[in-house]
Amino acid sequence: MIELEGIPELVDPVMVAAFEGWNDAGDAASAAVAHLEREWKGEVFAALDAEDYYDFQVNRPHMWLDSGVRRVTWPTTRLSVARVGSEGGPGRRRDLVLVRGIEPSMRWRSFCNEILGFAHELGVELVVVLGALLGDTPHTRPVPVTSVTSDEELARTLDLEESRYEGPTGIVGILQEACAHAGVPAVSLWAAVPHYVSQPPNPKASLALLNSLEDLLGVGIPLGDLPEDARAWQLGVDQLAAEDSEVAEYVQSLEQVRDTAELPEASGEAIAKEFERYLRRRDGSTPPGEPGSSGSGPGSYLRDPGSGRTRPRRRPPASEGEQGPPDPGGSDDADDG
Repeated sequence: MIELEGIPELVDPVMVAAFEGWNDAGDAASAAVAHLEREWKGEVFAALDAEDYYDFQVNRPHMWLDSGVRRVTWPTTRLSVARVGSEGGPGRRRDLVLVRGIEPSMRWRSFCNEILGFAHELGVELVVVLGALLGDTPHTRPVPVTSVTSDEELARTLDLEESRYEGPTGIVGILQEACAHAGVPAVSLWAAVPHYVSQPPNPKASLALLNSLEDLLGVGIPLGDLPEDARAWQLGVDQLAAEDSEVAEYVQSLEQVRDTAELPEASGEAIAKEFERYLRRRDGSTPPGEPGSSGSGPGSYLRDPGSGRTRPRRRPPASEGEQGPPDPGGSDDADDG
């Protein structure tokens, strides 16, 4: 039974979800949602029953001391509400329902139905699921983020790539399909993590996911120390690569492939996007005409395709973000895309 007593009426609510495990290379996706919880002081209002969805021999509970009292934290998925903006303040109000947890061990259909039950009760009109995959991408270049949807109308409205993936999937893919069958618009944002440096954390990939989420929702996201953490991460990987000539040569080859592939796409659009982000973070507002500008949230622009901004179409990797468990040796496999 879903009980939401004490939860106020939400303003243009969007659900943003991420799950640790198979679809979370470098912990990039779950760390991005955790960042939103911290920066916007998300208030937890519900947690799924761990007994229903988790194998405790796979995801073990943790013991800890609270002022000398021994307590247990069970692996689960928690939902919180983040209030973005304020009445009469800069920018407009927008509420996020943040979902962060662990990929369930069992009963995935029931798990997704319970998540969608919360979305329905809270009036959520758009679900955004974050994921991260291992890929042949150099750590020295911007992290590629692919936006895909199973919703044909949403693909046209936001100029997204419609999912064509076939093969093994994780909870991100299952939740997106559950949304499609329930008639709830859903988008998946996938960050590509270099397979040769797959160990968490990866703040650069988390930052890329948040930037893409910001573009999608038209809401300025406070980044805190994340940009500095991303720069420190890249410098650290630079140093490690410099110590191994084979790795350095491999990274250089990835850079050449990436630069050659992206050369025709060079334009002022990327500069415009960065300037829009700067304006949003400076005064908390959204540029006129953006999906997040006054009077146009996901609830309104989904109903009026002409009011949304056209975003560049990107072709997803062959696996559409699906991947197998990270190889102990840090190598990629066929499912990593």
